[in-house]
Amino acid sequence: MAIQITGTGSYIPKSIEKNKDFHNHEFLNADGTHIDHPNEVIVEKFKAITGIAERRYADEQLVASDLGFLAAQKALDNANIDPESIDYIICAHNFGDVKYNTVQSDILPCLASRIKHRLRIKNPKCVAYDILFGCPGWLEGVIQAQAFIRAGMAKRCLVIGAETLSRVVDKHDRDSMIYSDGAGASIVEFTDSDSGILAHESASFTYDEAYYLYFGNSNNKELCPDTRYIKMHGRKIYEFALTNVAQAMKDCLDKSGADITEVKKILIHQANEKMDDAIVKRFYRLHKAKAPEDIMPMSIHKLGNSSVATVPTLFDLIRNNKLDQHQINKGDVIIFASVGAGMHINAIVYRY
Repeated sequence: MAIQITGTGSYIPKSIEKNKDFHNHEFLNADGTHIDHPNEVIVEKFKAITGIAERRYADEQLVASDLGFLAAQKALDNANIDPESIDYIICAHNFGDVKYNTVQSDILPCLASRIKHRLRIKNPKCVAYDILFGCPGWLEGVIQAQAFIRAGMAKRCLVIGAETLSRVVDKHDRDSMIYSDGAGASIVEFTDSDSGILAHESASFTYDEAYYLYFGNSNNKELCPDTRYIKMHGRKIYEFALTNVAQAMKDCLDKSGADITEVKKILIHQANEKMDDAIVKRFYRLHKAKAPEDIMPMSIHKLGNSSVATVPTLFDLIRNNKLDQHQINKGDVIIFASVGAGMHINAIVYRY
């Protein structure tokens, strides 16, 4: 029995926000005081740490469920399946649908129901629901889909990650430059192939770590104190991820039965280039090995951090030969891994 990703699709917004577009922003410290550096220096330091040169923002008329629908359509076409044959639609996000230039999140009905409606699926036994799991949401949705399939509750699932983080950022916070919009989708189903999911690992660290990412006030103290924006303790997240993501990847690979030498690609959540590089190096050190130079594809340089959409978008780009110098061949072992708000961590070892 193999549970395989048989189709993928992604939606990458057309609107490009370059680093130079932040030169006129008023960046402030958390206490509302001005930062003692010109914006050009702030932006240059930001790029050196994160690797981000530009990011994508959704068109004004689109919301997260629209992006998810567009990615889902591509995944269905890629897998060449009838939408009516889907048993579950699982949509990962963090903030629901947020209309442009507003602050209110809309998750009634849930985004998965909206996407099913847009796909015009009539079958009421196609169950649609959302998952809130931070940035690892799409990966957790894949894990849930394979659990449904293994339990005999489903044969085919559509898993989507969609987000418009540009709508919930504090423009006076330097961290706002990290976030972007996008969507990725995949078809997960039972096949008679020898490829598919070999093992998975999930964990939630909440004792001390639950609020490393949170909703907080703007750094601009003159703005409405009742409006909240996405905030993070960047250093704490970096240190947490460095240790715990690498260990989760090792535990997952150990359970899979695959050897470290079989791993051809590691598709890790695109949050921070230096952090991701450090995680992969630590993972290989745990195996007393050295990371190959081409092991970790990156999309963050041009797409930024689109949360739940980063990993499925990256996978879709590689499958469709749209990421230079990176290919996946049949039989290759891939590791998916992510970390995010909660704090949640997960990993999948997959034979392509």
